[in-house]
Amino acid sequence: MKDIPDDILRQLNNGELESANAVEWFAIDRRKLLETVLSDNNRIEYFKPILKCVNSLEKQTANTLNETIGEGLLHQSKIYNDNNLISIIANHDSDVVRSWGAFMIGKADDLSLNKKFQEIQLFAGDKHFNVREEAWVALRMSVIENLEESLEILSTWVKNEDENIRRFASELTRPRGVWCKHIEVLKDKPELALCILESLKTDESTYVRNSVGNWLNDASKTRPDFVIELCTRWKSESNQTAIGYIIKKAMRTLNKVEK
Repeated sequence: MKDIPDDILRQLNNGELESANAVEWFAIDRRKLLETVLSDNNRIEYFKPILKCVNSLEKQTANTLNETIGEGLLHQSKIYNDNNLISIIANHDSDVVRSWGAFMIGKADDLSLNKKFQEIQLFAGDKHFNVREEAWVALRMSVIENLEESLEILSTWVKNEDENIRRFASELTRPRGVWCKHIEVLKDKPELALCILESLKTDESTYVRNSVGNWLNDASKTRPDFVIELCTRWKSESNQTAIGYIIKKAMRTLNKVEK
């Protein structure tokens, strides 16, 4: 982080630049960025209540700060009946700021599940990787609490022309995922998500296939029988390179165990 030029760091903290890599993403002073964004948009009165919540966090990481700020922005928008705030956040130049918008949607308990999915799609298809990652994290608990309905909705997302949206359907439902709460039902019954996996098994996008392979690798740790049977069937049905790529990633943990 110390190697980031002062001018670049200043622009990142002022919301004038997107982060170019993980180092910049973690280096951003989210308190300063929040204060700048609110001040620039004549909403500085929102700052202190949100800052209080941020400072009270027992575990302060980039992810917990983003989630708390997003939830705080949602709360302030309701207090002030501010229907324009989500648009300001969602269209901001900073990827960190846009990621707050994803949590504003994920934390909106007054939205139906279907409406949450509609609103999160903007962030799921964002041009920046970090925003897309925060988008699925923001919706994760809603999916866990409403798994059957979520899978039904996502079964249509896998047909979207945008690879980011298709990948989102897979990444959001990974049984284990990364730095997130596990979906216990899918760890035990991964076959429930076949509506997603089957549709993406020959996806032309490496970005999507990586996610599907990781999904199955997750599942292999609790249901190796399911993953072995599925990969065997897929291989017998087609010798396409796309399927072979997924199978290799899906079986990597099981293959290590065998060795």
